[in-house]
This record gives sequence, structure tokens and C-alpha cells, in this order.
Amino acid sequence: MKDIEISIIAPLYNEEDSVELLYQKIKEAAVKTGKAYEIIFVNDGSSDNTSGVAAALAEKDQALRVVEFRRNFGQAPAMAAGIDLARGEILVTMDGDLQNDPDDIPMMVDKLEEGYDLVVGWRHKRQDKLISRKIPSMIANRLIGAVTGVPIKDNGCSLKVYKAEVIKNSPFYNEMHRFIPALLSLSGVKVAEVKVRHHARQFGESKYGLSRVYKVLLDLMTIKTVLSLGQHPVRWFVKLSVLPFFVSAAIFLGSVDQAASSNVITSTLVVMFFSLGIFLVSLGIVVELVYFKGSFSIKDATSLSMNSSLMDEKK
Repeated sequence: MKDIEISIIAPLYNEEDSVELLYQKIKEAAVKTGKAYEIIFVNDGSSDNTSGVAAALAEKDQALRVVEFRRNFGQAPAMAAGIDLARGEILVTMDGDLQNDPDDIPMMVDKLEEGYDLVVGWRHKRQDKLISRKIPSMIANRLIGAVTGVPIKDNGCSLKVYKAEVIKNSPFYNEMHRFIPALLSLSGVKVAEVKVRHHARQFGESKYGLSRVYKVLLDLMTIKTVLSLGQHPVRWFVKLSVLPFFVSAAIFLGSVDQAASSNVITSTLVVMFFSLGIFLVSLGIVVELVYFKGSFSIKDATSLSMNSSLMDEKK
């Protein structure tokens, strides 16, 4: 059997009406790539007959694999499971509701092979509700661009094509999948963004709306913190320690002329805030050591890889 070259991953949640058509369209697109392929459907705890329809299709086609979740975990964990199990050198992720068009996959694969590590779809004519989907998405994309410095137009588009080596170890949790292109771009990965088609939902109802906006905002705060602490984290922890040190000194100076009975309470506060300052500085030093250890590990691995390549060339 020929090695799998491309894996196409689609999470499914209550999509029994669209599964068969989705499968047919993905299969047609996969054949057009001219590569050995597999299709991975991740049933994210659907309460309808999505599981039964997908299983029946998988019985007829060995190229289709179905992953079953016992309950609904969400889009990001479903994608993560598919990515983890994928065997292809190129991974494609997409929604399972037929709003992404599988016919765009061959074009995006060709773009990837021009020398990119990741190709992101841009739904330039998005067929969604203005208030509940398009406006929140526009705001989120602007915020992500401002925080990361990587102005990707449509971070939320699920239709993406990755080199497997790039995406396999990336963080997928909560709504973090929408930050992957920006974070990978910051790490030196070559990212291309291409226009893709987007269709109005044909079956069922959208599973997303304004309710997940707060999750995106929380993840954005997480990303901002990670990026801020990314280099010389001890400096940030020292800055954080300034306030408790200042409070400790202020209380101490203010308690010099107080009675002995009051000094017990103030002394406790002085020690508490001073200890907090020491703890923050110590934590910063530990984080700094961990950061530099990771940096040296990466450098060592890169050096080893380069040396191996040189040895192979000499042979």
C-alpha cells in the first residue's frame, strides 16, 4: 500500500445530513491532488446519527477513518485528535458543515508546495450572519493582529493546509486553534494566505455564535502573556515584584512610631509583602532558567540535525 501523503481532517458535530455529501466532495478534491490520501472524520459526541452515517461510509472506503468521542469536547480537541492520528506529510483541516469548499484543497496544496509551511484560507466573501459571526470575527482578527504583530485576515477559517512536522506539536485547546497561524509565523514558519470560497450553511444550524467571544478574549490574554514573557522573563517578574516591595517598605516606615501592639500586625504585613516580592523574583529566575534550557535544547537539536545532514552529504 502506498504511503499516505495527505490527510484531510474534519470534525463533525450533529452533521448527519451533511456527512455523505461532505465525504463525496472531499474524496473528489483529494483525488485531484494526485496524492495518496486519507480522510479523518472526528465525531465530536454528536447526539444525532452522525456516527452511524460516518461509520457506514467508512465500511465502504478504507481511506476514510472515523474517530469517536464519547461526549462533545469542542472543535479544537476534535481537530487535535485528528491531527494526532493523521499519517500524511501534509495535513488539511476544515469544518464539517460544508461551508468550507473542499474544491479549494488542491489549490492550497499547490501553494504549500511552492515553499510554504502553512497555507491559511481567507473567506473573503463570507456567507454568515453579520452581527453574530462576521463582526465578532473582524474584531477578533484585528485584536490578534495587534497582539501578535502578524496581520492575518481570517484566523478563524478552519480550512488550512499544514506540513505535518509544523503542526503536530502545536497547542490546540479552547479556541487556541485560531492563534496557530500567527504563533507559527512568529517562530519563523512561512505562512501564505489565499482566498477561498465560503458557502451558506445547507443543513442544520450553526454551533457557534457570540457565546464563544469571551473564550477568544481569554485566550488572547494568554497569548499576550506568553509573548510578553517569551524573552528574559525574569525582567517581567522583577517588575511585578516592585509593588509588593514598595508596599512592604511603606508599611515598615509607617509603623516606626506606632505602639508595640500595632507593630505585631504591621510586622506581619511587612514580612508578607516582602516575601511575596522575593517569591516573584525567585519565580522569574526559575522561569528564566527553564526558558534558556529550552533554547539550548533547540540549538543542540538544530546543530545535531545540521551535523547529520553534513555527514550524509559527505557520504
